[in-house]
Amino acid sequence: MGGVKVTMEVGSDGVAVITIFNPPVNALAIPIIAGLKEKWTEATMRNDVKAIVLTGNGGRFSGGFDINVFQKVHGTGDISQMPDVSVDLVVNTMEDGKKPAVAAIEGLALGGGLELALGCHARIAAPRAQLGLPELSLGVMPGFGGTQRLPRLIGLSKAVEMMMTSKPIMSEEGKKLGLIDAIAPSSELLKVSRQWALDIAERRKPWMRSLHKTDKIGSLSEAREVLKVARQQVKQTVKNMPQHLACIDVVEDGIIHGGYHGVLKEAKVFKDLVLSDTSKGLVHVFFAQRATSKVPFVTDIGLKPRTVKKVAVIGGGLMGSGIATALALSNTFVVLKEINSEYLQKGMKAIEENVRGLVARKKLPQGKADKALSMVKGALGYSDFKDVDVVIEAVIENIPLKQKIFSEIEKVCPPHCILASNTSTIDLNVIGENTRSKDRIIGAHFFSPAHIMPLLEIVRTEKTSAQAILDLMAVGKAIKKVPVVVGNCTGFAVNRTFFPYAQGAHILANLGVDVYRIDAQITNFGLPMGPFQLQDLTGYGVAVAVGKEFGSAFSDRTFKSPLINLLIKSGRNGKNNGKGYYIYEKGRKPRPDFTVLPIIEESRRLTNVMPGGKPISVTDQEIVEMILFPVVNEACRVLDEGIVVRASDLDVASVLGMSFPSYRGGIVFWADTVGAGRIYRSLKKWSELYGNFFKPSRFLEERATKGIPLSAPASTSSASRSRI
Repeated sequence: MGGVKVTMEVGSDGVAVITIFNPPVNALAIPIIAGLKEKWTEATMRNDVKAIVLTGNGGRFSGGFDINVFQKVHGTGDISQMPDVSVDLVVNTMEDGKKPAVAAIEGLALGGGLELALGCHARIAAPRAQLGLPELSLGVMPGFGGTQRLPRLIGLSKAVEMMMTSKPIMSEEGKKLGLIDAIAPSSELLKVSRQWALDIAERRKPWMRSLHKTDKIGSLSEAREVLKVARQQVKQTVKNMPQHLACIDVVEDGIIHGGYHGVLKEAKVFKDLVLSDTSKGLVHVFFAQRATSKVPFVTDIGLKPRTVKKVAVIGGGLMGSGIATALALSNTFVVLKEINSEYLQKGMKAIEENVRGLVARKKLPQGKADKALSMVKGALGYSDFKDVDVVIEAVIENIPLKQKIFSEIEKVCPPHCILASNTSTIDLNVIGENTRSKDRIIGAHFFSPAHIMPLLEIVRTEKTSAQAILDLMAVGKAIKKVPVVVGNCTGFAVNRTFFPYAQGAHILANLGVDVYRIDAQITNFGLPMGPFQLQDLTGYGVAVAVGKEFGSAFSDRTFKSPLINLLIKSGRNGKNNGKGYYIYEKGRKPRPDFTVLPIIEESRRLTNVMPGGKPISVTDQEIVEMILFPVVNEACRVLDEGIVVRASDLDVASVLGMSFPSYRGGIVFWADTVGAGRIYRSLKKWSELYGNFFKPSRFLEERATKGIPLSAPASTSSASRSRI
């Protein structure tokens, strides 16, 4: 903790500059908070100090409260580890202190960092500094007075929007809104801030306590209307998360009863939220995502990632064009290869549409869009491959075709070039069978749409070199993906874990449960759509192809439902032709197509699994569990076989690749909150009633019997079988 400190220097002008040192972002760790209190108290008592300037070292003000403290509280359940920052430091010591304080903000002031600045009497910022309150994204809410001070400084609507979305604003916008008093270049920031602090001390500028301001709140009826609209939006968009409504309630409390009352209420509700399951889940995902960048025997053996300047993508379909888009957006030269000019034109057009779509949604400035499009070159042959650093093959899931491509690219690419496949299910050893460069062969499994979905599964075989893995991880980070390194097997980590998801839904449908009820319960649980709407979206061809792969790899635990083939036979292909379980019309939300019900009845007749020929009776909770417990069961096998480095990698992959609700912490974390014992008993009961699909895995049984969490590291015997 040597570098973690708070310093104070008193200048000849009588200004005490208090500086936070805690690289890289000056997080407000417990020693920092104690140091701030100590230095502030000293400055207040010293006769040679007229005013105070608060700043952060290294070009950053503060990234906010140290999230490691949340993790400690979650591990122990002891909320007393949370320091009393809001009242003790920000209200009593800073805002109501006897000497004026100015925050000198550079780089970023986020979360608790911004809340400290709000407790000062003025804020001076460098250009393009980020200001925000992102606490809701961790399952809590601003806890150092932000719910009360931000609305009083910038108005209720904007303050609520900033808190609800967790999105920061730049200091220039902050100046227009009244959050920032002045903008000064970095070189002048301290000088301007010192003078401003002296001007307040000598009454040339107002001594303004944010908590006392009311002019921007509006009348009580106006405020209530703003909060009513915010509540309605929250109920539609984040219905399963308590922190958003709790935050709005606390804002309202302060408007009705005054700022001090609001701060006290905020401190109490903040502590309740820290202990909530939602915060535990979101904080777990936050740390789990950081941990994915540490891969034993890859990132810890002194290797450096090589520079990747040019990447070739083979195949310009949905996945290939998406991958090419992601690369071009990160300023990487891309060669897109297709087999004929018609397909190439389609692929280039798809890239252009992807980029233009981002511009239309205001996610990308026009200049950057033009630059990205200039980075892509189309090709029909391999002549442009002689200087590429990485090739990503993204053609259809056809083994002979992929094998042919790999033996061709091995001959034309330079010897350092990484040979990657975007296959979603096929074993990489099979793909690279006819090559000699097995140390360069690796999986780069993107999720659709590839330029938007954040996960990149990096699949290694037993022969893939550490350098190739490291290089591909660096490419993943450069294109703003979260790379998760996994072992090689059918379906790898994510698709393998989730193959029982659709199958469980089909078992339920064939047991007589309404498909629309199944979809509704899964969306209520927190996934963006149910399994049947998801099948409509991905297309039935994909479902058939993937089903075959998993059916042959895991024949002992697959359920063969005739339903998809019956739908195809009836001329349906989901969203592709507007006809599936749902009706798809442009500009309208998908709505149930009840003409599909006779087809489902026919499937039930063919499978004949309903006990006594009658639909089973299940609760809403049982529907969710009969679909997700088999997923947990497969996750146990993935953990047991060492397909992932650690259980938390599977949590991150499930959240980013399958849209499993992040506030539930990912698939393994959620399973541990339910309990291995309960999952095991339920699966055992269903396997006796409905067959082998539900049969508990050996790993799950062992953990349930011994009372060990599923996320606990595997035993030595398991680790020796590791594929990773």
